[in-house]
Amino acid sequence: MGRKLLLEHINVPGINTFQVYKEKGGYRAVEKALKTMSSDDMVEEVKKSGLRGRGGAGFPTGMKWSFLAKPEGVPRYLVCNADESEPGTFKDRYLMTHIPHALIEGMIVGSYALGANTSYIYVRGEMMPQIRILEKAIAEAKAAGFLGKNILGSGYDLEIYVQPGGGAYICGEETALLESLEGKRGNPRIKPPFPAIAGLYGCPTVVNNVESIAATVPIVNEGGEEYAKIGIGRSTGTKLISASGNINKPGVYEIELGLSVEDFIYSDEYCGGIANGKRLKAVVAGGSSVPILPANLILNLANGDKRLMSYESLSEGGFATGTMLGSGGFVVLDEDQCIVRNTWNFSRFYHHESCGQCSPCREGTGWMEKVLHRLEYGHGKMSDIDLLVDVSKKIEGNTICPLGDAAAWPVASAIRHFRDEFEWHVKEPKLALEKNYGLAHYADPIKVAEEVSVN
Repeated sequence: MGRKLLLEHINVPGINTFQVYKEKGGYRAVEKALKTMSSDDMVEEVKKSGLRGRGGAGFPTGMKWSFLAKPEGVPRYLVCNADESEPGTFKDRYLMTHIPHALIEGMIVGSYALGANTSYIYVRGEMMPQIRILEKAIAEAKAAGFLGKNILGSGYDLEIYVQPGGGAYICGEETALLESLEGKRGNPRIKPPFPAIAGLYGCPTVVNNVESIAATVPIVNEGGEEYAKIGIGRSTGTKLISASGNINKPGVYEIELGLSVEDFIYSDEYCGGIANGKRLKAVVAGGSSVPILPANLILNLANGDKRLMSYESLSEGGFATGTMLGSGGFVVLDEDQCIVRNTWNFSRFYHHESCGQCSPCREGTGWMEKVLHRLEYGHGKMSDIDLLVDVSKKIEGNTICPLGDAAAWPVASAIRHFRDEFEWHVKEPKLALEKNYGLAHYADPIKVAEEVSVN
């Protein structure tokens, strides 16, 4: 079994409370940091650990911390991005629900390292149970002397506040999150300046994902070099994976980076194989925004080696034959799943969630949704397939934030690897409708939409 650093005590009764969490070794990192380490020591340990951002981008966390400007007389902020909105990803919500003090302890440790005296946890608005859980955990930590004035007699002060968002996917982008946190519309900012220079209220700010912040606790406890021994290459430590789709055991799993994709899908310790004895067709490995890969490419590299659950292995081959680890939203599709329908569903999401600030994204996501709708409902043309590829190219790399790329990559990769299925929808529209919706007749899109309940 792989080593567990974040979920080791997940099944201990009462682990969501301060008392039980502390009995299991919780808040040792805070005591160690405040009593024996300087803020520079903290940043150096995180650098040594090789920890990379667990929200999707995979940028080295210690390096991000080291960029923080430290002008005299200006406050600095740590902001936790808990606006988990990526389709297929639910591991941050799981962590906040069951072990909230792991995040609170990480917030204290991170805030101390950055010299922040006020920090925020920005939570997706629909997660009201998690918001209440976090607020209770903060109150417990404060009552025990781990928050507030002069924490543990160290002279260090810290307050943590939970801020609900409005339920916008775009606020997962750090500058849009900061705009929303300031009470404005959640539109991404043009960079530079980056948040490390001018972030929340124009002050130096670090924005980190829930899992990234929680992972700093075992790094402080065990040391950065010990943490770096786990994993493979530059993919160090453990990673939470949200596994869903056509598998026998959907759920949240903590893996050591470097585990083979095949073992993750088929071993009883993790996904337990494909449900109902079906064959694997494709996998979306890192949330809906990453390229989809067919079974042969997700299981093996071009040279025949097994593909691994790591940043480097999953991306090997570029987007021609690779994908991204992303946020760890691992969606498995069996042989009966329709790639066209799946791609259209993703496009509906990105069109709905585009903030509209950039015209390539605002208009392009709408065009992709309409063309995919046409293909899915039996009114597509062969030229529509190349049109989708062209539109995706026009969006990619031409927007302020990565939402445009996130919308374009799934469409381009689906056509790249499953073009024959798109063509089948054009050649055999009646069969496609019957397969996906049980409709044995050829209807216009409006009539089909009336007869079909689409989630």
